[in-house]
Amino acid sequence: MSMAQQAEPAATTPPAPGPEQQKDGRTTRRPLALRLLARPEVGVFLGAVAVLVFFLFAAPPVRDGSSMANILYQSSTIGIMALPVLMIGGEFDLSAGVAVVTSALTASMLSYQLTLNVWVGVIVALLVSLAVGFFNGWLLVKTGLPSFLVTLGTFLILQGVNLAVTKLVTGNVATDNISDMDGFDQAKALFASSFEVGGVQVKITVIWWLVFAALATWVLLRTKYGNWIFAVGGNKESARAVGVPVTFTKISLFMLVGFGAWFVGMHNLFSFNTVQSGEGVGQELIYIAAAVIGGCLLTGGYGSAIGPVFGAFMFGMVQQGIVYAGWNPDWFKAFLGVMLLGAVLINLWVQRTATRR
Repeated sequence: MSMAQQAEPAATTPPAPGPEQQKDGRTTRRPLALRLLARPEVGVFLGAVAVLVFFLFAAPPVRDGSSMANILYQSSTIGIMALPVLMIGGEFDLSAGVAVVTSALTASMLSYQLTLNVWVGVIVALLVSLAVGFFNGWLLVKTGLPSFLVTLGTFLILQGVNLAVTKLVTGNVATDNISDMDGFDQAKALFASSFEVGGVQVKITVIWWLVFAALATWVLLRTKYGNWIFAVGGNKESARAVGVPVTFTKISLFMLVGFGAWFVGMHNLFSFNTVQSGEGVGQELIYIAAAVIGGCLLTGGYGSAIGPVFGAFMFGMVQQGIVYAGWNPDWFKAFLGVMLLGAVLINLWVQRTATRR
C-alpha cells in the first residue's frame, strides 16, 4: 500500500475535562468559613461575645438584668453616633462629640431664655446640627481638604462657642433647668423615657439604637444611596466617572452625623434637664473607634451598620464591666486602646484571609 493510500488517522475528540480540571482559582467556591470572614461584622461579633463571657465570670453583677440594661444604655448612646460616623464613606468627623453638646445647648438656652415651648428649641437645634454637618461636607468637597483638618477646625470652633456663649447667656458653664417648661414631658417621653421589661427598666435609646441600625442596614444593602456610599468610600473619582453624585453623598453623610448629634444631644438634655457646656470632648474618638472596631475601614468603602452595633456594645460592656468588677475605672482607656489595636489587626487578618485564593 502506497503512502498516498494510507488512511489518515481518525480524529479523536479530547475527553471532557473532569471536575478537577474545570476548577481554578477564579471559579472555585470558597469555603463557608472564608465567606463568613469576608463579612465585616463577624470579627467584632466574636469579640463582643468573648468580652461578654469574660465579664460574666469576672463581674458577677453583670448577670443581673438591671446591670445588663445599664450596659445596653451606655452602648446605645455610643452606638447611635457610631452608625453615621462616615467610615464607610471614607471620611470621619472629629466634631461629632462637641456637636452633641452644641445641639443640647441650643435647644436648652433658646427655650429657656425666650420662654418658648421646648419643641421650638428642639427643632431649631435640629436645624443647627444639620447646618454644621452641611458646612463640614460642603467645605470638604469644595476645598478637597482632608476630613481630619476640616472637622478638627469645626471641633475647635464648636468647643469655644459652647463655652463662651453659655457663659455669656447664663453667666455659668451650665444651662438652666428646663424641666418645668411647656413640652418638656412630651419631649422626654420621646428622647429619654424608660419602659419596663420583666421588671427591669430599659431606656428608650436602646430601641432607637436598634431601629436606626436596622434602617441603616437596609439603606446600605438595599438602596441606590447605599451603593453610592460604598462607591464614594472606595474611590470617589471612579464613582464620579460612573455617575455617582459624589458631592451630594459626601455632604449628606456629614448631615447624617449632624442628625445623630442632635438626637443624642436631645437625649442628654431631657435626661439631665441641663447641659454642661464643656462636655463632649473626646467622645468623637469613642464614636470613631466603635466604628473601626465594628469592621469599618478608615480608608472607606468597606463596613456595615451591624458591626458598629457590636463595637458599641463592646464599649458599653467594658465601661460598665470594669465598674461592676470593682476595678479602677481609669483602666477603661487602656482597654479602649487594646480593643482598637486588636480590632485593626483582626480586620487586617480577616481581609487577607477572606480574599486569599
